[in-house]
Amino acid sequence: MSSTPSEESRSHFVALSAGVALAALLVGFGAWLVQLSRGLVVTGLSRDVSWGLYVSQFTFLVGVAASAVMVVVPYYLHDFRAFGRLLVYGEALAVAAVVGAGLFVLVDLGQPSRVMNVLLHPSPRSPMFWDLLALGGYLVINAVLAGTALWTERYGLGTPWWLRPLVYLSIPWAVSIHTITAFIYAGLPGRPSWETAVLAPRFLASAFASGPALLLLLVLAERGGAWTDDAPPDATGAPEPGSRVLRALARIIAWALALNAFLFGVELFTAIYSHHPEHSQALRALYLDPEGGLRFWMWASQATCLVAFVALLFPATLGDHRLLAAAAALAFAGIWMEKGMGLIPGGFLPSPLALVRGYAPTLLEVLISLGVWGASALVLTGALWTIRKVRAEGSRF
Repeated sequence: MSSTPSEESRSHFVALSAGVALAALLVGFGAWLVQLSRGLVVTGLSRDVSWGLYVSQFTFLVGVAASAVMVVVPYYLHDFRAFGRLLVYGEALAVAAVVGAGLFVLVDLGQPSRVMNVLLHPSPRSPMFWDLLALGGYLVINAVLAGTALWTERYGLGTPWWLRPLVYLSIPWAVSIHTITAFIYAGLPGRPSWETAVLAPRFLASAFASGPALLLLLVLAERGGAWTDDAPPDATGAPEPGSRVLRALARIIAWALALNAFLFGVELFTAIYSHHPEHSQALRALYLDPEGGLRFWMWASQATCLVAFVALLFPATLGDHRLLAAAAALAFAGIWMEKGMGLIPGGFLPSPLALVRGYAPTLLEVLISLGVWGASALVLTGALWTIRKVRAEGSRF
């Protein structure tokens, strides 16, 4: 039981977040200027490991963006009205994640002018072409959905007739952006750890854990950790995000983690028990070989996801916002360590010559990545400020 935070405390949270995000953006931009002048040689990438931290972060953020569907489906398809006030947060998070994903592609290309190659010379046979097209469309869809949700809330209007077809379109579109991302990797020959039919389902399952975990943390932080059971509804009849909403998010996180673990177990059984040489060798290089430099991240990912899943099964965790925030943070960190650090560079282990080449990001890579995260966070804090301002003024009618 706790009191609802004041508008002043919410404003301080948004202002502090914007300041930290802007500082990270400026530091990352300075590091990117160094990369522009010296080239990708300043990164830890090599001939054997050509995709590293940048592409990993791109993959992770695409998953965060796709996870907005976990709020859209219950609200629009199952009339779960408790998600009404949460809906605009999820859509704003999707917009910010797509912006960050696009920027990670930009910094990974080395020179910004190379982006024009995709636009001027599109290749419909390339999964990357379809992925960028899908991300651009998804960005527009979520921006329209978020803006319309705020507009109707501001003026006390109902859902416009033309919005529902767009909502129904956004659901398969959300699934497609991460499925196509998985196809980019699964379609590459000679990469056995990616050449699995469960890669796309694993991507989606992990996304449906990390995105709601971040959304839960965002709501708790923006509301100052407030935990309300009987918050008054707004003009649309949707209550403020309270215990029922946060418990629903927690259940989504828990079962998405379980599904991700199950799919990994299926892949592990297929590779190890059937004695599939290339796939089992790739898994050993990723989880056991010290030369790869990624085994810590992969084992830490499995451990943190397991702890988060077990914690979310206990009613005591769901009833205490501090424990719930800790479990959500562990789930988010665990998925990030798997997809945002290990899985993409690990796909290059071993090399086609059966050699294990280590990969570790350089300081410049880390700083540039922090800058991109800062840009994404700045977009999100701008959206939070707009949401707070609209709701503080209340409905005009």
